Amino acid sequence: MSDDTEWGPHTPDSVLHTGTEELPDPEDVVLASGHDITPERLEEARRLLAEEGAAGVEKLLP
Repeated sequence: MSDDTEWGPHTPDSVLHTGTEELPDPEDVVLASGHDITPERLEEARRLLAEEGAAGVEKLLP
């Protein structure tokens, strides 16, 4: 069993927005991918959302 120090702090569920009721924010996509938010990653997330919509973030979730 691993502890929180191995992987770092968890992103609270209330910060991540998925589902059909609203399109996830680019920040949500970056956080769901497990990466830090950077301008480059935000741009990649914007492109993913523009091309695939909400389904794009679902590809990043386990």
